[in-house]
Amino acid sequence: MPMRDTITSLRYRYWPDHLLGEILSKRWTETAIPVILLLIVGFAFSRSIDNFLSPASLADTARQAGEIGFIALGLALVVIVGGIDLSVGSIFALTDFCALYLLDVAGWPVPAVVVATLLCGALLGAVNGILVGYLRLRAFITTLITLIIYRSAYDLLIQRYSNAIASAFPDIPSWDFIGAGSVLGIPTVALAYIVIAIFGHIFMTRLRPGWHITAIGGSRRSAYNSGIPVRRTIALCYVASGVLTSIGALFFASRLGTVGGDIGVGLEVIVLTATVLGGITLGGGKGSVAKSAVGVLIVLLITNGLTTMNARGGVNRMALAGILLVAAMVDIRWQKNRTRIISKVYVAPTYHELPPPPPTEIGQGGPFEQNDKLRDVEAIGLGRIEAPEDVILDRHDNLYAGSRHGDIMRFLAPDYQKMEVFAHIGGQPLGMAFDREDNLYVCIGGMGLYRIKPDGTVEKATDETNRSLRSVNDDSRLRLADDLDITDDGLIFFSEATVRYEMDEWPIDGLEARGNGRIISYDTKTGTTRTELRGLKFPNGICVASDGQSILFAETFGCSIKRYWFAGPKKGAVEVVMDNLPGYPDNINLASDGNYWLALVGMRSPSLDLAWKMPGFRRRMAKRVPVDEWLFPNINTGCVVKFNEQGKIVESFWDLHGENHPMITSMREHRGYLYLGGILNNRIGRYKLDNADPNFVQYDKRWGKQS
Repeated sequence: MPMRDTITSLRYRYWPDHLLGEILSKRWTETAIPVILLLIVGFAFSRSIDNFLSPASLADTARQAGEIGFIALGLALVVIVGGIDLSVGSIFALTDFCALYLLDVAGWPVPAVVVATLLCGALLGAVNGILVGYLRLRAFITTLITLIIYRSAYDLLIQRYSNAIASAFPDIPSWDFIGAGSVLGIPTVALAYIVIAIFGHIFMTRLRPGWHITAIGGSRRSAYNSGIPVRRTIALCYVASGVLTSIGALFFASRLGTVGGDIGVGLEVIVLTATVLGGITLGGGKGSVAKSAVGVLIVLLITNGLTTMNARGGVNRMALAGILLVAAMVDIRWQKNRTRIISKVYVAPTYHELPPPPPTEIGQGGPFEQNDKLRDVEAIGLGRIEAPEDVILDRHDNLYAGSRHGDIMRFLAPDYQKMEVFAHIGGQPLGMAFDREDNLYVCIGGMGLYRIKPDGTVEKATDETNRSLRSVNDDSRLRLADDLDITDDGLIFFSEATVRYEMDEWPIDGLEARGNGRIISYDTKTGTTRTELRGLKFPNGICVASDGQSILFAETFGCSIKRYWFAGPKKGAVEVVMDNLPGYPDNINLASDGNYWLALVGMRSPSLDLAWKMPGFRRRMAKRVPVDEWLFPNINTGCVVKFNEQGKIVESFWDLHGENHPMITSMREHRGYLYLGGILNNRIGRYKLDNADPNFVQYDKRWGKQS
């Protein structure tokens, strides 16, 4: 290799230039940046102000954070659902008045005061909810009007009752405990906030109503078309905001017991600033409880720091307004230009050199010599099925294949003319395998590994694995589960083609040619999932080897087949079976004679092989050329090969003209026929094999016939 190529190889193998893209594009950033900002603000004020982070100061900040935090939680809920609430300051003032009036003037007991105040907040929030949710008025102007109405009502009430409230000083221990009490040195309001925040996190991330809120904020029309009650959900978010605001007012009222004319004035700016600084998108659809909490702490540290430095109230408000303006500009501009920015830094091609391919031309001989054996393949389901990436047959000879519409389709034996929906999953089905009990395990792109029972019931097996300690972003969630196979002991091995890109972005992973893929195992007995191998170049087909102690797997962009030993004396070892295929390998399956079938999804070309060794060229191509004009493998020629344990090609089958199966991604031998699938095809192929075992059924051979 020339010296220049050697230097380029070292640079692009070890220079971590793709980390910036991960930081920019993953959720890691969305929480990390506010946390870093919080640490910077805290450090700056602690260096400038004595005792700024003392225990007493932190306790006072915790009380304020709890009170404002409740309001911020409510506003965050409204913003995530796609709205805004400018009336939170006025609602806070009215519910503060409600609590003190009922306690000091009406003489109600504390439990009744708490319940009545919460109902008052719910009622005030419901007014906004009905106007915005059900009557579909603009949230900004609607809540601006209710801000004025609620504030006017508060001003009228304090003119009449402020003296009566100010002159009453009831000595009620339970009321004092709410405002000034603590448990183990932690203020009561902080503990209450922690409890509700934990529930809020579970609600937003683990419960269906929380998912509905995020979905509505992302796209109301899509949420409505999906059957989500959009208007009711939006209205309830405003009700919840009113209730959470009233909780903050309860703690404030019990701590200070005042109904001054400035209560709640400017509070909407404080809370909105905290919401935006925390990283909650103003456009809706994105946000979390953690972000809301971090934003509140940032705002409180800034306001308390400026107050300690004797800054006037106007300076505080101007600072918050300026911060809100900058944060809103950054949020809006970032959301608008995010894709453009990421496209410049995220795609990070690396040096990738392949061995010279073996000859395939007619007349040159060799195991890969081209032929036209697949030209007259019989078509099953022509025009009735789309994107059957993998095909499989059960013990009763019924044929199964995935569809891009999110269904598993079943063609009934013996003629495969009748087609029915066996199960609806919702994602793109990829690799499939049966277990001993005839459960069909399926890799679903973007969803994970799923199990379909014989009656068609769909169950999730796993959608996450252990996180890599060296990964900048959380790679525990499965992005592109691809192909799988099951051992005799019920251990499922499946490939995840890439941890960096989604299913529709697989060409970008090929452009990078990095080791972004991995092999994962799922134990059906214990339900545990773990990563077995990392750093693979688009791992794809998986097949349990005949020895029962190893698996064969394909690295598509490595043009190689490798063996991984999961048991026996070589446990943990990886060895190369073939490393110079003329095309890009996909699925692998057993053959009736003990060998293995392999699909080549596309064929290599000299121009693309050269481009693999030119990362700078591929980076410029990604920036300047549309995706559909990138250099791609030749997917217009279908090819299936049979190879043995030593990696020797036994036979090859070609469709040179691409008339039947231009992109073969899978094949399955069954009772003397070879069934072909292709993710870009609208049919399933069936090819009659010569000298094949007419009684061969893959799972009967491995586990014995069912009784």
